[in-house]
Amino acid sequence: MKIEAKNLTAQLLHRARGNPPSTLANSAISNCFPGLEFDFRNIWRRLFVGIELHEADNIVVAVDPRSVRLTSPPDNPDGVWTLEWSNAMAAIVHKYAGRKIRVRCEFTAQKAMNAVGLKTDTKRKVVYLRVRSIFAKNRGGATIPVIDSEAVLPGELTQSLCSPWQNDYRECLCYYWASSRPDYVNVELDDDGVSTGNNWLSLKREPKEYFLNAGSPALITYAGLFREWQSRLRFIIGGRDAD
Repeated sequence: MKIEAKNLTAQLLHRARGNPPSTLANSAISNCFPGLEFDFRNIWRRLFVGIELHEADNIVVAVDPRSVRLTSPPDNPDGVWTLEWSNAMAAIVHKYAGRKIRVRCEFTAQKAMNAVGLKTDTKRKVVYLRVRSIFAKNRGGATIPVIDSEAVLPGELTQSLCSPWQNDYRECLCYYWASSRPDYVNVELDDDGVSTGNNWLSLKREPKEYFLNAGSPALITYAGLFREWQSRLRFIIGGRDAD
């Protein structure tokens, strides 16, 4: 007997044949850093009907005057961040998404200079907004594992990834890009079990040495990656440089 999952969570975790694990939604890094293939934080930008939020904090970046009237968007000169949206909004989405009922939202009455840390006497403006559904519905009205086109516009899921991508590719070493790029290659062990090898971004392969500092002059520079990444980045097969 064939078992076919009907619940939304199981459908979201389904990996189509030929797709790598990184194509699943739960592989996205949605807290502080963009994901490797997409930035899930963009899902929160239009969570409230009538306003558009910044994908990483609580700054209002656009307002639909047909739906709500607010003052001009606040600034954030200190780069202050709020709680990550996925955690802060989960209960709200679960309870109110796609319903006609509106939720109470508080905004600073005037242009705010800091995104968080407001004083208790800061004047606030209360607006009631509907919570947009993240997932689309089929013709029968059932929720399906497809992002609603009104929640995220075409191209927005990758819009906030590092641009140009070479910046993070060089800077983040093995702690961020480990699933997508090599790090320690051409590794050999001596009789004592001590390894020697190359940092993948090393300009020279001899002598073998691993550089922890991304700013080392022995590594490919940012300018080098921008201009010559096709020839500088080597394919690695079986842990070693390919011919």
